Amino acid sequence: MTLALVLAIVVGTVVGAIGFGRRASSGAPATTLSGWAVGGRRFGTVLFWFMNAGEVYTTFAVLGISGYAWAMGAPAYLAFTSVSLSYAIGYWLMPKIWRAGRKHALITQADFFTARFGAPWLGVVTALVGIAALVVYVQIQLVSLSLIVRLTLGSSVSPNAAVVIGAVVMLAFVFLAGLRSAAFSAGVKDVLMVVVVVLLTATVASKVGASSLFDIFRLAEEQHPGIGKFPGIDPASPTTSTWLMTSALNVALGNWVFPHLFQVSYSAASGTAIRRNAIWQPLYSLAYFFVILLGFAALVAGTKPAGGDLNAALLQFVSDSYPAWVVGLVAGTGFLLALAPGSVLLLTSGVLFARNVVGTVTRRGLSDRTTLLVSRLSMIGFAAVAVWLTIGRSQSLVDILLNAYSAIGMLAPAVVLAFLWRRTSAIGVLLGLVAGFTALLAPFAKDYWAAHLPEWEPGLIAMAINAVVVLAVSLITPRPKAEAVAVGLALSAEDCKPPAESTRTGIA
Repeated sequence: MTLALVLAIVVGTVVGAIGFGRRASSGAPATTLSGWAVGGRRFGTVLFWFMNAGEVYTTFAVLGISGYAWAMGAPAYLAFTSVSLSYAIGYWLMPKIWRAGRKHALITQADFFTARFGAPWLGVVTALVGIAALVVYVQIQLVSLSLIVRLTLGSSVSPNAAVVIGAVVMLAFVFLAGLRSAAFSAGVKDVLMVVVVVLLTATVASKVGASSLFDIFRLAEEQHPGIGKFPGIDPASPTTSTWLMTSALNVALGNWVFPHLFQVSYSAASGTAIRRNAIWQPLYSLAYFFVILLGFAALVAGTKPAGGDLNAALLQFVSDSYPAWVVGLVAGTGFLLALAPGSVLLLTSGVLFARNVVGTVTRRGLSDRTTLLVSRLSMIGFAAVAVWLTIGRSQSLVDILLNAYSAIGMLAPAVVLAFLWRRTSAIGVLLGLVAGFTALLAPFAKDYWAAHLPEWEPGLIAMAINAVVVLAVSLITPRPKAEAVAVGLALSAEDCKPPAESTRTGIA
């Protein structure tokens, strides 16, 4: 029953997504770079809603947060805070990214850096930074896919084999179509996610012997005093309110700087679609309350996932407490929660590599056909790296997520200043990246933050140092040319008429 239901959900969605992507993209087919990478820039409010939600509400939202609540307690509230802050920033930032992309026919985030700072070499640097962060983010999806593969096929499938199977399925999906197909599957998985959360929430109290939903919190507090307050279950944990605020701010500032969300912004048909999305998407964050509740319920029920893996806590709880058809529904939904965003992450990595690394280094503009070929082939390599990271390390999904946001957050000062300050220079951005990554990754820096600021998110500290360096260096280096500054500033409504798509690397 479980396997049959999972196959029905996954195969049905994949077939529908591919058919939708190929039928609806007649004006910008997936065989062109624009059609494949940014959906032909024609996503209206509804399609953009599902596309954006698909990239924000992944398996991390369900398995990661519930597992963190099961293992840590109150620190799982990070989900509420970070999502709310993210959309406040997105309301201001995403329309600016969209306007720049539409005006200058940008395809990737690195295109933006190339155009805004008049420096193709900076496009290469930022593409490599973006790819590194995306590969770490793919790791989240592979961890989740491997858990679901084992739940579906049985424990006879080794964890490593489950990771490889998940990567192959993800690659197969993204190879067959492009961004528009991912939007379709994101829509299906969002509907299923709501169904699953409502179904489990409506029945979970009876499964753990509670009289109501709120009684679950009372039982959790009785069994684990302090679980509902910071720092959570472990009194010695650095997950205090300071950790919550600095981590949430780091996630919010880094969220829209991910390369795949730049491409998602480019895919919108209008700035209005983006703003409506920023206004209403936070309603989705209400689902986190119920996801955290399910994590607490798993703890009250005495759930013991194999190996103490907190990422598997919810799946284990459902498997222990519910009939097979519910397990199949949850597993199938979880599969889509990983498949839809994971495919977009790989797609973005491939396009960045082909267009902004290979195309720039070889000093020749690649044709659409060559760019597509190189990007698709490179995705195999990036998926292999993600598999290697997943097999070689064992972390909670929340920890992996914070690592990814810390890495991509190094681009946040440059992106924000690109829309605010004309003097922001390419050299300033480069030296800011060097200073930020040194503060984030150097062993001496890690030791210093751990000793003196143990409750602060290291990524936010490194981002602040990065920003100071960008500002200081930009003041003493030559101003960017006016036409480069205009990519980020001084854009009017008349500037935003759709141009002909450029096949060159960089700006039109």
